Amino acid sequence: MSPEDEEPKIYLLPNLMTAGNLLCGFLAILTIFKGMQEESLLAAMPSYQTAMLYIFGSCLFDLLDGRLARMGGQESPFGQEFDSLADMVSFGLAPALLVSRAVLADLEVVTPFDPEGSGITWAFAFIYLLCGGIRLARFNCLARIGKGGRDFRGIPIPMAAGFVASLTFIIIKFHEEQRTLGWGAYVLAAMILGISLLMVSNVRYPSFKKIDLKTKANVWTLLGTAVLLGVIMNFKVYAPAVIFVIYLLIPVFRWLKKSEKVGELES
Repeated sequence: MSPEDEEPKIYLLPNLMTAGNLLCGFLAILTIFKGMQEESLLAAMPSYQTAMLYIFGSCLFDLLDGRLARMGGQESPFGQEFDSLADMVSFGLAPALLVSRAVLADLEVVTPFDPEGSGITWAFAFIYLLCGGIRLARFNCLARIGKGGRDFRGIPIPMAAGFVASLTFIIIKFHEEQRTLGWGAYVLAAMILGISLLMVSNVRYPSFKKIDLKTKANVWTLLGTAVLLGVIMNFKVYAPAVIFVIYLLIPVFRWLKKSEKVGELES
């Protein structure tokens, strides 16, 4: 076997999209560091908002790389590993750093070991990062043994990052003229813990892998999608958060209802 035959297959377009994902994540981190140099949260807000847009850009590139790979029959082990590494930066490290510095920095958490508060707030962000890494590792293991399935097991990390970024964007928008986020910091801290647990849960989330250029739709589906896009364009600050919340909650309710039925049958 020649050395060329031992090299992993690297397809240009899908992996170029993954590189775009990684670039957006890297730029998000650099922008967050820039915001950290400011003297107050108010002065840093423009940098943090720009970082959120980079995270949304990573979501777009992540959507494209998988679609291009499946459409061209170019899925490969290299692409899967490269995608996971890029996701860990763009949807793991970048959102964790964002919430740690943009939101949780002024969250007062008083403990016996830290009477002045705020000493353990980094733990919220690290829990998110840790669960994101576990989520990606589990996904790769299941895919490798052919048990990935059509649905995701646990909320996928790009959707988790999109949820965190969109909610952070709204909370910062509400406190645009203030130096601290007040109640918003506590809300987001609770949401981060919840989304972290969902990433490593067994709740099934739709993957939409079957949707491509050959997917057929009726008139009502086309009309509804067009209206949805119009709403997103018109309410671009709030619409992404609403979409991510709907995607997050519907499978949870479905899972709870199923668990309740199983409990009734066992009793």
